[in-house]
Amino acid sequence: MPPKRKAPNAIGPTQSKTTKTKEAVEDTCETPLKKNSDIGITSFLIDASWKAVLESEFQKPYFKDLETKLEQEYKQGKTIFPPKDLIFNALNLTPLDKVKVVILGQDPYHDDDQAMGLSFSVPKGIKVPPSLKNMYKELDRDPEISGFKEPDHGCLEKWAKDGVLLLNATLTVEAHKPNSHASFGWQKFTDHVIKTVSDCGSPAVFILWGGFAHKKEKLIDKSKHKVIKTAHPSPLSFNKFKGCGCFSECNKCLKEIGQTPIDWSL
Repeated sequence: MPPKRKAPNAIGPTQSKTTKTKEAVEDTCETPLKKNSDIGITSFLIDASWKAVLESEFQKPYFKDLETKLEQEYKQGKTIFPPKDLIFNALNLTPLDKVKVVILGQDPYHDDDQAMGLSFSVPKGIKVPPSLKNMYKELDRDPEISGFKEPDHGCLEKWAKDGVLLLNATLTVEAHKPNSHASFGWQKFTDHVIKTVSDCGSPAVFILWGGFAHKKEKLIDKSKHKVIKTAHPSPLSFNKFKGCGCFSECNKCLKEIGQTPIDWSL
């Protein structure tokens, strides 16, 4: 059973929304997951590079409809993961001009205290999920990855700050109901994010695990970027994922496109 998390610090009346959000972005591994507030979700995208390219997307009818659906869920008292201030955590931690690698997940974790707005990642103190455990096994097994030692936590914030965009295709989920927000419109938004990295970002490596992620390949300009496709690290497909060498292959590709390799140690 995960250890009991500390209660978040009270927010004084003089603190701004931006200040609160920046505090969450600075250390989401350690910061307790906050309760949902009455603030609109787009207020929590604070990275300037992403705000500049996504502002027009926020104004489109499908996104307004998505916001309406979410607000209805909040008003009904439903628990939504991750908390609002972490919905755009992947974008806030990895600015557009810093993206070197994209690792695509499908749905946020739906159990208590797991989702932190980064695909495959959970805060420190939370049990490492099976897929991430298998990612660690592959990193540990790969003879071309030096210095990796399996950590006692599942927080991948270090990767995000090093240029790994840990993006889920759907950015919210109702507690204990996997894929419950899959039809809300998030995938149209995150497809746009992927296309933006492809069209506007520097050359990058896209790591696509499993059939769902493989379908996103059509959004990527392969004359500019590298694409690595393997099985998903889930226990259901681990036998196919094991030995794929995707992490060392990623670093080789990064060198080929003039990018600095990722230090995968945590």
